[in-house]
This record gives sequence, structure tokens and C-alpha cells, in this order.
Amino acid sequence: MKYFWILLMFIGPLAMAQQDQKTIRGTVSDGRVPLSDVAITVEGGGASTFSDASGAYSITARTGDVVRYTYQGMKTLRIRVEDVTRILSPTMAMDVAELEEVVVVGSNRKSQRDLDREYVINERLIRTAYGILNADTAPGNIRFMNEDDITPIYLCILDLLRNRFAGIRVVGDCAGGGAPPSTGQITNIQGVVQSDADSFSEFEDLAPQRVYIRGTSSIFNQRAALFDVDGQIFLDPPIWLDINQIKRLAILNNFATTTQYGNLGAGGVIVINTLAGSPKGGRLKDQARLRNNFQTGPILSRASVEAGEPTYYQELNAAASATDAMAVYEKYASRYASSPYFVMDAYRHFYEDRGDQAFADEIVSSHSYLFSKNPVNMKALAYIYESQSRTDKAHEAYKEVMRMRPNYGQSYMDLANSYRDLGRYDNAAAQYKRYDYLVEENLIPVDTTDFVPILNREYNNLLFLHQAGIVSPSNRESLYVEEETFQGTRLVFEWNDGEAEFDLQFVNPENQYHIWKHSLASDAERIMREKEIGFNAEEFLIDSSLPGTWEINVRYYGNKSLSPTYVKVTIYDNYGTRSQRKEVRVFKLSLKDTNQRLFTLTKGATVALN
Repeated sequence: MKYFWILLMFIGPLAMAQQDQKTIRGTVSDGRVPLSDVAITVEGGGASTFSDASGAYSITARTGDVVRYTYQGMKTLRIRVEDVTRILSPTMAMDVAELEEVVVVGSNRKSQRDLDREYVINERLIRTAYGILNADTAPGNIRFMNEDDITPIYLCILDLLRNRFAGIRVVGDCAGGGAPPSTGQITNIQGVVQSDADSFSEFEDLAPQRVYIRGTSSIFNQRAALFDVDGQIFLDPPIWLDINQIKRLAILNNFATTTQYGNLGAGGVIVINTLAGSPKGGRLKDQARLRNNFQTGPILSRASVEAGEPTYYQELNAAASATDAMAVYEKYASRYASSPYFVMDAYRHFYEDRGDQAFADEIVSSHSYLFSKNPVNMKALAYIYESQSRTDKAHEAYKEVMRMRPNYGQSYMDLANSYRDLGRYDNAAAQYKRYDYLVEENLIPVDTTDFVPILNREYNNLLFLHQAGIVSPSNRESLYVEEETFQGTRLVFEWNDGEAEFDLQFVNPENQYHIWKHSLASDAERIMREKEIGFNAEEFLIDSSLPGTWEINVRYYGNKSLSPTYVKVTIYDNYGTRSQRKEVRVFKLSLKDTNQRLFTLTKGATVALN
């Protein structure tokens, strides 16, 4: 009964948040001019209104509601209301699809015959056993790779999947060897193992090679992916396939795109079109890279970006002494008393640049009201503490975020990682099991596509490096720890504001690059899913096959308000080894629509990106 009341208190804030009605204001534009008469409605029979001549509107909604923006000729936007949502000023995009030199306004449903004719020139089409699938219009996010993206360094399909796609777990090697099938999964941190034989179909046999693209590892049951090669179905990975013959590869990991495969597709499907099995003719080129190549212009350095910061920032940096800097702070303190961003800028200046910890802490303490009731601001402050290795303060900040957002999946991962930084490994493991329990009881939602792979990797890395601090020696042998198949540099990007939109560009030492897009225009479903599950994170893996200097750049589009977004990047060196090290960097994004350099890595290789 006591545990029941603890859970009730824990979930209580979520129920109260759902009843919190508030007014949301903003301005709708197309990126250049305001849009009038945009239909704005709260889905599910809620309030509705239209934007006025200046694009402005206001509407009442509750946390968890979805606000829909509709305007003829523009793509419909759907934005989920969060606990901190007060201002939403979205930018609507034209509903235009480009095919070579033909521009089609709107988008009519195409027949399979139309798609068949278009297959040669549209690299976003993939042939499945059940017809042609368009990655741009299909439900869910489809990860795609074309022949120009495939380098001949990989021995077989297992190596290709292992090195080029984040969140995918590959068991076995190209020679036919591998680990035996899993016999169980951890059900508690004491090492009790529960048989998972019932969770596997009759086809989960003793084959040594397996690929897992949905939520796997020690938290969730495993189900191997199915392979569809030129319309033929294979239960085992086609290691016999020459990867130089692959024309297109698509990863289907949501139920809407795999339902036709029945129960066999429960673990997702990897679709492969080969050169021999694809039609010839037409002019093929890597359209994705042509569309995303924004490095033709200059990339702003961090120093150039900071040169555009507010006047107070420039004056603090220009102050000749600590006394002069304090005078500058006092000069602007009253003017920016309600700005958490001014407070964090001033705190970082005095702590990092002046070495005055006492005065820096006093700045935050005297403005605690800006953070105590706002999880977005509190998370940004936690990022800053973490980057300064102030683990105690970061931990307290993450605890406050958990108090305000107990229904957010990332609250558990953040708190677990902060316990880990404090050396309290058993508490860290308990946070993952706490999350697991709440998911199993359907008290919070779960997403196995984007968030769970990151969560699983964090949890298994904790078990791999800190078993001694989690279980007793007598139970250690029975503790199931998933084998880490990646060793190299791991980058984890996290951002404090769920409305943030941006592109990340990874440029390798040979000047080839990949762009990961996080915007409503490119992946509205992903952003909606982030809010439903409660996470803002993505991981990227860099192995050691291509040494040299990597560049990581960003193009920031804003967060539907005038406030900046804070991005935390955790860089793990020698990841998955006993010599693993990590470094945390925090960046404030406020300059929009400009290519900016975040940092460089003098090491590394092939980025395995989504």
C-alpha cells in the first residue's frame, strides 16, 4: 500500500498538468511575411480561431493538447502543447514536392504504376515485396541509404548496418560466427534472469547472425529484423550479398510500414534493392546530398557567433578587471531581471572566465525563481553545471526537472546519468528499472524507435563498466550485459527546448558529410513523438576507420519564441572500452538561419547516422 501511494504521488503531477488550461499566443508566418486567416484549432473538439492581418493569434489549450495550423497551399502543422508552452510562432512551409525539374504543388496519391515510372529518378522510392514505398510520404520515419552512400570497405551487410546506422544492434560477423541466441534478459539489478523464450517466434533459432532495429537489450524483449531483398523474404541476414550490388536500402521500424509482413515483421524489416533487380535507365544522382549541401557558403566560427551576442555579453567580456565586470553586471541586472538567459550568461562569465565561484553562485541563487518552476530553464542550468563538472549541482538540477516532469522518459536517463557521475551506480541502475516498471505498467508511454536505443546503450554501458557497484559478487555471473558492438567516439546531443528546430552537419576528414534534420518541415512525426515520450536527444557513432579532423556544424531555425536553445553534447572517447572518457560541452543557439561551427574532433571516422 505504501508503494502504491508513492506511485500515486509520483504520477500525480501528470494528471494535474493535463487539467492546466492556458492561453497560447504567437504569430504565424511563411518565414518572410505574416500569414492571415490561418485556421488554428485544438484537436479533439477544442478551441479554434484564425490569425489576424498581422499573423497574430491566441487560443486556449491544455498541456498535452495538439494545436493544428492549416492554410491553403501550406503544409499543415501539428504542435503538441507542453507544460512550458506559452508562445508558439510557427513558420509554415509551402506544400511543394520537387522531382528533377518539375515542381508539383500539393501532393496527390500516386498509383503503383506512377511510382514504378518514377523509381529510376526518385531515390526516395524502395521496392518491397508488397509494392513500392515512398519514404517521403509513408507513415513513420524511414531510414534510407543509396548506392552512392555505400563505400566498398564493408565485407557484408552486417558491417554496413553496424557502422552506418545508429541504434541498430548487429550480432555476428561476416565469416558466419557470432554470439549464441539470447537466453534471457535482466529483470532486476540483483541479476535474476527471466526466460524470454516465449517472446521469440519459432524462427528465432540458433542462427549466429541477427540484426535488431527496435528496442532491445536488457530492458525490452528482442525480436530480430526481417530482410526483404528484391521482393524475396529472408529470416537470416543475407551475408552472401555483395554490398557493391546494393542500389537502395531502407529500414522500416514502425508498425504502419511493416504490418503487411505479418508477425515475421514484428522486429522491423530491412529492405534491399540490388542493381540486378532494379530497372535501368534515367539519370541517377544523390539528390539528398544536393538538397542538403549548405557548405557552399562560409561557416561562422564560435567567436563570430559570440560577436553577435547582446551588449551586456560584449561588455562583460571587454571588462578589464573582475571589479569592472561586476559593475557591468549591476548595470544590466535590473533591466534583465526576468531573463534566465542573462542570468546563465552572467553566471558562466564569472565562473568560467573570472574564476569567481561565489559571485557566480550568488547570481543564480538570487534569481532562483526563474528556474524553480520552469523545467526548460532548469535543464539548461543543469547542462551548464555538468559541463563545468559541478556534478552535485547538476544532480540537484536534474532532480528538480524530474519533480516537474515525472512523465518524461528523459528525466530518468538524465537522473541516472547524474547518479553515475556521482559514483552512485546502484542508484543509477535503479532509475532505469524505475522507468522500465512504469512502462510495463503503462503509466508512461514508450518509444522503441528513437529514445529506447539511446536509453539501452546508456544502461548497458553502465552495467559493463560498473557491475561491481551494482550487484554483489555472488550475483555478478548471472547478470546479463548486452555486448557492446561499437567502439570509437560516441556523440550524444541533447537540447533543453522541445520546440527547437535545427540541422546538424557532420563533415568527415575527406569533406564528405551527412546532415541530420530536426524540424517540423523535415520530420514532424519525430518531433511529435519526442513530446509524447518526453525526450530531446540523438546519438551519433564515429568509428576509427577514417582518421583525421571532423567538423560538426549547426544551422538553427529557432524554437517558435524569441528565447535561445541550449544544446548539450556529450563526447565519449574510446566508447565501449575500459578506457572510456567523456567530455560535456554546452552551446547556446540564438543566431538563426546561419551555418555555425559547434566544434571539431581530431579523431574518428565514419559517422553512423540516421
